[in-house]
Amino acid sequence: MMSAERGAALATLGNYQRDLEDFAGFAHGRAASIVSADTGLVRDYLAFMSDRGLTASTAGRRLSALRQFFGFLYAEGLREDDPCIAVEGPRRSRPLPKVLSENEVGSLLNKARETTGPNGARLLALVETLYATGLRVSELVSLPLSAARSDSRVLMVRGKGDKERIVPLSESAKEAIVGYVALRQHFLKGDEDSPWLFPSRGARGHLSERRFAQMIKDLAYDSGIDPTRVSPHVLRHAFASHLLAHGADLRTVQQILGHADISTTQIYTHVLEERLKEMVTQHHPLSI
Repeated sequence: MMSAERGAALATLGNYQRDLEDFAGFAHGRAASIVSADTGLVRDYLAFMSDRGLTASTAGRRLSALRQFFGFLYAEGLREDDPCIAVEGPRRSRPLPKVLSENEVGSLLNKARETTGPNGARLLALVETLYATGLRVSELVSLPLSAARSDSRVLMVRGKGDKERIVPLSESAKEAIVGYVALRQHFLKGDEDSPWLFPSRGARGHLSERRFAQMIKDLAYDSGIDPTRVSPHVLRHAFASHLLAHGADLRTVQQILGHADISTTQIYTHVLEERLKEMVTQHHPLSI
């Protein structure tokens, strides 16, 4: 069925076979068979994998193979039940996003302000806007020239799924953009204008994500910060976690970031939890 109906690749078929054979071996050791396995045996198998030190992702993949297998048996009338329906998969711990402290972001901004000329003005406008809005790097580098209106307090951003959202713009970011626009002609091809706020002489017509990422790493190096810790996405993380740390609610941060599901935004609450634990450990009189 996996091959004929779903067109699964040979590697996928091999993975399913190995996972089912592993469960079959476990069932045999419990004097049971893979076809007649019940819910208790499936749960015992998950506990067995945990005791062996298998990662949650590996255990989850094997459980997925079992669900596909028993779902097939049930659909074909070869079983009257599906033993996996009531079985919860192992919880995968999501890695905490890398984030910079407020002082570190301040160092980046200060160093950008010290950079002179058109390149310095563009760099400051990019970093100020990114930290003020939390835009995705693709959204930032492709901002239209209309975003440079000096009287605008918000940005209209077209994000994933071609969805538009409104993002507030800080005064310092607006000032940086206005200062950059005065020198923007330096980045144009000859005399013609461009629809992009951050034009480039490259094929895409605007600054590339890769080039901006390198600019950020160079800025980090000049600021005395490990460049491996800094990227446009890390600044987006910093924007979100710093907002929450100063009392913003999760729904507001979700809307500004353009997350379709709030569960994506909730990863930042873990950052705050870690900080709260550290604060209590350092300052509570009974934590010594």
